Amino acid sequence: MNIWQELYGVPAALQARAKTIEETCRPQFAQIERVQEYNQLWVLDCFRKERVAPAHFAPSYGYGYDDAGRDTLEKLFARVFKAQKALVRPSIASGTHALALALQGVTRRGTRILSASGTPYDTMESILGFTVDAPFSLKETGARYSELPLKNRKIDFAALVSAAKDADIVMLQRSRGYQDRPSLTMKEIARAAQIVHNENPRAIVFVDNCYGEFVETSEPIEAGADLIVGSLIKNAGGGLAPTGAYIAGREDLVDRIAYRMTAPGIGAEVGSYAAGYLPFYQGLFLAPQAVAQALKGAVFASAMLEDAGFVPSPKQNEARGCIIQSVRLGSKEKLTELCRQIQAVSPVDSFVTPVPAPMPGYADEVIMAAGTFIQGSSIELSGDAPIREPYILFMQGGLVYAQVKAAILCALARMEETS
Repeated sequence: MNIWQELYGVPAALQARAKTIEETCRPQFAQIERVQEYNQLWVLDCFRKERVAPAHFAPSYGYGYDDAGRDTLEKLFARVFKAQKALVRPSIASGTHALALALQGVTRRGTRILSASGTPYDTMESILGFTVDAPFSLKETGARYSELPLKNRKIDFAALVSAAKDADIVMLQRSRGYQDRPSLTMKEIARAAQIVHNENPRAIVFVDNCYGEFVETSEPIEAGADLIVGSLIKNAGGGLAPTGAYIAGREDLVDRIAYRMTAPGIGAEVGSYAAGYLPFYQGLFLAPQAVAQALKGAVFASAMLEDAGFVPSPKQNEARGCIIQSVRLGSKEKLTELCRQIQAVSPVDSFVTPVPAPMPGYADEVIMAAGTFIQGSSIELSGDAPIREPYILFMQGGLVYAQVKAAILCALARMEETS
């Protein structure tokens, strides 16, 4: 049985092309596996040092005073990311929520916020309040915001030397978001953090770490970041965490954010979770493996789509700072088709047809393909895009490489049929 042809409609010629492409990807796959092994051993040792036990998986109720499962989970995240302290809470609904919470916690009236990696992700516009008039935005509470334009699609380090002097918070977004730029590598984050701390030691280096965890063998705190934020339904949750986000970094900053999260004088001491903490612990343990599968899928997708005449970023052999793979498709029709095939080979809602629609926090209509076990989980295979030229699809995730391969081959098969 030729399962590719009989179940997925992929013709023999396209299968042969895929086999050739996979051979060219072997060096990248081997490097991904080396990073995975390093990160897996590091995470395992952190579990051992925090003496994780079955009692930590138990649910808690009410105020959650002395919740050993919650407290140990936060110590574990702090150790994994080499931070002084961490907040890891199911009550933080998303990465965007975590970013808003963290920024509100460390921002006062008159705080000067500089985005050093260009325009941030679309949903940040409402948080910052400088293009969207939103209640409780940072603009409304008295912060001042500015951006450092990119130079050749990368951080303008020369301009950062001057700009950092006048900033209280310097933001770095590790992933590309919906921008047509490369994600930030740890080397670039370290260089930016060093410039900021040299020019303005009081400034906070704030890194949006979403999509970047475990892609390399180090994390932004090691590179000089003061504060990092990430979602548990992306890399750090390993595909098992059902909700939540984390904030980690300097103890004084995390304490301030904890007071903003609950109430002054209470902070991180309260917060129960009646469903139990098992998926958060197990998800973190499996995260390096999940990220490696997603990265292998991204490398294959990049190579295969470039072979088909599209423009991927990053290319197959280029450095990666996050799991996102973008591809410039050039037309709304091809963008929609690739999204539909991602949905069609999903284990959940494979029968659903994604269509462009308005989304809260986005200026353009957005098409989203995500047949995921956890709603919005983008460590599982998903793809989304704002409906605007040049029609770039942003793919991310893939708990198993074979699913990513299936999505790409099915999409190319359909495109070739209709061309």
